[in-house]
Amino acid sequence: MPLFYLSISFLTSLVGAICGIGGGVIIKPTLDLLQLAEPAAISFLSGCTVLSMCAYNVGRSLAAKEKNVDLAVATPLALGAAAGGVVGKQIFSAIKNASPDPVFVGRIQALCLMAVTLVTLVYMLRRKGIRSLHIKKKGLCILIGLLLGLISSFLGIGGGPINLAVFYYFFSMDIKQAAQNSLYTIFFSQTASLITTLVTRTVPDFELQVLGLMILGGFSGGMAGRGLNKKIAAPMVDKLFMALMVAIILISGFNALR
Repeated sequence: MPLFYLSISFLTSLVGAICGIGGGVIIKPTLDLLQLAEPAAISFLSGCTVLSMCAYNVGRSLAAKEKNVDLAVATPLALGAAAGGVVGKQIFSAIKNASPDPVFVGRIQALCLMAVTLVTLVYMLRRKGIRSLHIKKKGLCILIGLLLGLISSFLGIGGGPINLAVFYYFFSMDIKQAAQNSLYTIFFSQTASLITTLVTRTVPDFELQVLGLMILGGFSGGMAGRGLNKKIAAPMVDKLFMALMVAIILISGFNALR
């Protein structure tokens, strides 16, 4: 079982780093499907894994002074996402505390994740016929980030497909630009979410060994994914992203019905 946690965190972080979706959007429904822990514990472990992967990618990008992250747009959006992450965490905690049945909480998350991913998939399939925007105003960037952080934190997925759709539509970025800006945003929202959990002392029960293995998998997957992202052509990244959304929809739908 320890090898499974390391493998799932590595593979999802690898794909997440390539596509810019964090990896939590894959980890969360997969662990829910296998019922290896309660929803709160899975969300926490998933968030820590995503944070380790994003920390590596963002750190390397800034250290190398790469220009694939539009700081004028991504920074206010990331700050909004951090605030949204705190709000989303509080909403999730309120629902969890109000319900004595953790299965009910997991079902709500699964249904919301399925809906969000389905809407994103429809947009991505039709995006060539939809005129995108070029938003530059910081206030709007903060507001968009707030909504992104709220959704991703509540769902425990770190960021997910919705991030890429947002960067496509609101900021007219291509797949690789969107991926790097998405990871930058996810890093801020996950950091804020983790700090909130620690400060409010709402850390769920989990095995420390599992946390260590998942962080290791997230970090190493982020390293491998960053390298592959530079080598894989944009159309292939786009196809991989589409396939992942279909898989997420199917798994989330099964989790909700079960």
